[in-house]
Amino acid sequence: MPPERQPTKETAMLNALLDHTAADQAAEAHRHAYNAAFEELGLPWHWDATLYARLQAHGCDSVRVYLETEQSHLLRAYEADFLVNAVETAKARCHAGMADSLARPAPCIGWARDSQMRLAA
Repeated sequence: MPPERQPTKETAMLNALLDHTAADQAAEAHRHAYNAAFEELGLPWHWDATLYARLQAHGCDSVRVYLETEQSHLLRAYEADFLVNAVETAKARCHAGMADSLARPAPCIGWARDSQMRLAA
């Protein structure tokens, strides 16, 4: 049985970078899902990466904090809980739809493969 190899410093750094990249990609997916939810709900909001990172410091209350600090005029017409729930529900639906579409192959892949087969025949 060969001796167990210790990870090199470079390997450890690469693993840390990959972990960080995966976390960044997950955060971006959630940010895009929020922006899709805003569009779905007819809200003219857009969270860029900087704003999203700042709001994430508030954890689960990020939508509520955004409402109270950036869109407080809406709280005169709507209850905060109602708006937060509407946004979070739409965001969950959008995120699930995005994840589902990433899991399926693009329809053009099958079309391209079929076209190549026809051309080869």
